[in-house]
Amino acid sequence: MTSVIAQDPAVNQERSPSVTAGRRADALADRLEQGARALATFASTLTDAKWQTRIPKDGRKVGVVVHHVASMYPLEIQLALNLAQGQPVAGVTWDDVHALNQRHAVEHDDVTREAAVALLRTNYIAAAAAVRALTDEQLDRAATVSLNDDAPLTCQFFIEDHALRHSYHHLAGIKAALGRRAASTP
Repeated sequence: MTSVIAQDPAVNQERSPSVTAGRRADALADRLEQGARALATFASTLTDAKWQTRIPKDGRKVGVVVHHVASMYPLEIQLALNLAQGQPVAGVTWDDVHALNQRHAVEHDDVTREAAVALLRTNYIAAAAAVRALTDEQLDRAATVSLNDDAPLTCQFFIEDHALRHSYHHLAGIKAALGRRAASTP
């Protein structure tokens, strides 16, 4: 499968200095960085009022969600690395994920924009470095994942579905929430 990705010069400036194991890993890491940078850039421009806006249906504040994405990179990458070694992701349920997200929201309700964006940058750079170090063989390795009904998923799929997609997913939700807020404000 071939992907065409527009190169963002800012991504290359923050790219980790790790050795690239393969072109696929590098492309995955680039896409992870691009999504995270887009979230960081957008979050950096928000007013205090927008930072405190609650996201409909989700209930968390925009700032808490930005910090959440940043906080999840180490866990998401660790699970992907387990798959890269052929180890299953076992015993983790969506109820566990929701409980973790609730605790995080309470503990970080007053997170500052500066702290959240700094953590996001630190953690996505580390996540991308870990992804870049993976070989094609590791990306192709599959094991069961309890979050996905014990389906045998490849390491690459797990990275794409979790660490890579996470920033894009939440950025879209934040933009939608802020767009609705702006539309309802006279």
